[in-house]
Amino acid sequence: MAIANPVKFIQEVRAEVAKVVWPTRREVVLTTIMVFILAALTAVFFSLVDFVIRMGLSGVLGYFGG
Repeated sequence: MAIANPVKFIQEVRAEVAKVVWPTRREVVLTTIMVFILAALTAVFFSLVDFVIRMGLSGVLGYFGG
């Protein structure tokens, strides 16, 4: 079993972090806006699906219920 060397570990972590390509502020803002837009569209879609199912069930239960 290898003995852990904290100094070597920190050096390797710093070397790996240096390889990371960080997004620009513009990329982060645009991606965030896209996430909010897609979340809103998804909410609208599922609200419409819920409304259609509710109306369908109300019609079926109203037809057979009374």
